[in-house]
Amino acid sequence: MSDRDEQLKLVQNALQAGDFAQGLALVEPVLAVEPDDAEALYMAAVALRYLQRYPEAEANLARLHAVMPEYGRAWQESGHLARAEGRNADAVAAYQRATRFNPALDASWRALADLQSGAETRAARAQAERIAALPRELVAVTHHLHEGRLLRAEEVCRHFLRNNPKHVEGMRLLAQIGIKLGILDDAEFLLESATVFEPANVQVRLDYIDALRRRQKFAKAREVAEALYDSDPGSPLFQSHLAIESMQTGDYDRAFALFEQVLEKIPGDPATLTSRGHALKTTGRSDEAVASYRAAFSARPEHGDAWYALANLKTYEFTDAEIATMEQQAARPDLAFMDRVHLSFALGKAHEDRKNYEASFGWYEKGNALKRAQTRYDADAMSAELAKQAEFCTPELFAKHAGAGHAAPDPIFILGLPRAGSTLLEQILASHSQVDGTLELPDILALAHRLRGRKAGQSRYPQVLHELSDEQLATFGEQFIENTRIHRQGAPFFIDKMPNNFRHIGLIHLILPNAKIIDARRAPMDCCFSGFKQLFAEGQEFTYGLTEIGRYYTDYVDLMQHWDEVLPGKVLRVQHEDVLDDPEGQIRRMLDHCGLPFEDACLNFHQTERAVRTASSEQVRQPLNRKGQGAWLPYDPWLGDLRQALGAA
Repeated sequence: MSDRDEQLKLVQNALQAGDFAQGLALVEPVLAVEPDDAEALYMAAVALRYLQRYPEAEANLARLHAVMPEYGRAWQESGHLARAEGRNADAVAAYQRATRFNPALDASWRALADLQSGAETRAARAQAERIAALPRELVAVTHHLHEGRLLRAEEVCRHFLRNNPKHVEGMRLLAQIGIKLGILDDAEFLLESATVFEPANVQVRLDYIDALRRRQKFAKAREVAEALYDSDPGSPLFQSHLAIESMQTGDYDRAFALFEQVLEKIPGDPATLTSRGHALKTTGRSDEAVASYRAAFSARPEHGDAWYALANLKTYEFTDAEIATMEQQAARPDLAFMDRVHLSFALGKAHEDRKNYEASFGWYEKGNALKRAQTRYDADAMSAELAKQAEFCTPELFAKHAGAGHAAPDPIFILGLPRAGSTLLEQILASHSQVDGTLELPDILALAHRLRGRKAGQSRYPQVLHELSDEQLATFGEQFIENTRIHRQGAPFFIDKMPNNFRHIGLIHLILPNAKIIDARRAPMDCCFSGFKQLFAEGQEFTYGLTEIGRYYTDYVDLMQHWDEVLPGKVLRVQHEDVLDDPEGQIRRMLDHCGLPFEDACLNFHQTERAVRTASSEQVRQPLNRKGQGAWLPYDPWLGDLRQALGAA
C-alpha cells in the first residue's frame, strides 16, 4: 500500500469514528501534494459538511465535479450538503444526478423519496427497496462497475455467480461488465440466458438489445425490441428502442414513424431528436438532419451529442451565437463527461472553420485528453500485439494450410486506418451492380478475440493459428459467410469495411483464401491528424493522442509490409492521393483486383443512393475533391509529437 493509500485509510477511519476534525487534518496533506485527488476531495468535503463549514465543502465538491463529473458519490454528497443548507430543490437535482451515475446509491434514493411527492416518491422508494433487497455482493459490484473498477467488479460478480448461477441480476451485471470490457459474446450469452429465466424483466431485455446491437445482430435485436413494443405499444421507451433497431435493419420509414410517436408524447426530447437526426443523415437528408440536431440542443443546450453530430457532418458551419453557447456550456463545472468531450470536438471543428487554428487545436487536444485518460490506451502493448502477427504469421504457416479454408470468393475486405479514405473506396465499389456495401462488420475481430482464449493477460492468438486444423479453418470461413449474409442484398460480392482488420490479414487468408483485400492508405500527416480530430463512436483508442496515433501508423505500415512479403499479391494498396489524381485508373485497378468488369456507376459513385453510417457519409455523397489534403498544415506548430512519432514514415 502506498503512503497516499495509507494516509487515506487513516482519514476514512477518522470519519467513520465521527472525528471529522481529525479526518480533515489528515486529508489536507494529501491534497497539498495532489489538489485534484478525487478520493481526497470527497473525504474532505464530507468532513467539512459535518463540521458545518459549508462554503469550503462546496468548493471541494466543485473541484471534484470538475475532475470526475460522473462520480455518483460526489453528487450524493452535493445532495447531502444542499439538504443541510435547506436548499431542497438543489438537493433533489444532485441526488437525481447521483442515481443516474450510480443507481446503487440507496441513500440518494431514500433522500429523493423524502424530498419529492406522489409518483416520484413512490418510484424512488421502490428503487431504495430494490437495492435493499439485493445481495450485498451485487450492491458492491454495482458500485465497482459505476466507479470504474471493472476488474474488481468482475471478480466479485463471478464469485457470487459461482454460488448463485441463475441469479438474473448477477448475470445482468456480469454482462454489463463484459460489454465495458469488450467481451460481447459472453455478454450476449448471459443476457440471452437471463431473459429465459425472467422473460418479464424489462431491464434485462433492454440490455440484451444493446448487446445484440453491439454485435451487429440487428435482426435479432429488432425482434426483441418488437416483443417489448408489442407488450406496451404506447410506451415511449419501447417506441424509441424499436425505432433505433428499425434504423439498424434499414427500415427507416418505420424508424421515422416511431420517432414521431415519441416526440408527440415527449416534445423536444433531445435524445430522440438526435437519433432522428442520425437517421436523416444516414439516408442523405442532410438539411432535415441539421434541423433535428439544432432542435435537440435548443431543447437542452448542454446536449453535446447533438452539437458534435452537427460538427461531424463536416459540411455545417456554426454561427457566432452557437459557438458562444457551446463555449458557455463547456465552461460549466457540472457538465457530464461525454457532453464535455462532444462539445470539445465540436468547438475544435467550429474554430477550424473560422481559421482560428490555435483555439481549434486547444479544443481538439482537450477532447482527446479526456478520452485518452478514460481509455488508458497502451501504445507499447499495441506495438507488441502487432509485432506478434509478424512473428507467428509466417510463410510456413500459410504453406502448411495451402488450399484450406472456405472457398467462397464473396468478401471484399477494405482495411487500413480510419480516416484513410476507406469509405470512399467502399462507396465506389458498392456502386457496382455486383457488389453490396454493408457495414464495418465485427466478425473477424470477434473471431480473433475468441481465439485469444479466456485467460486474462495470456492471449493465445495469433500463435494458436499454428494449432488449427484445415477443417476448423474451413468452418470459421463458412461461419463468416453465413453470419454476414443478413447484411447483404443479393449481389454475388460484398464489402467488409472494418479498418482494423489489417491486424488480421493472416487469419482472413487462412479462413477465406479467395477473399479480396484492399488496403486504403493516405499520406501519414493527413491521415493521423484527421484521426486526431475525429471522435469515434467506440474503439480506435489510439487516435486520442498525437504520439499514440503516430506510433500506430508506423506499426501499421510495418505490418502491411510483412503481409506483402508473406502473401505477395494478396493485398491491393490504394493510395488516397492516387485516387484524387487518377480516379478512373485507380477504380479500374480495384475492379481488376476483384475480378469485376468496369461500370460507369463506379466513376459516378457520389450519385449512388445507399445508407452510409460512417463519419464520411456526407463527403462520399460529393464528387472527388481535395478539401482534406494538407488540412494539418495550419496546425503544424502544435504537431511536433506527431512528426516525431511518425519518424521515417
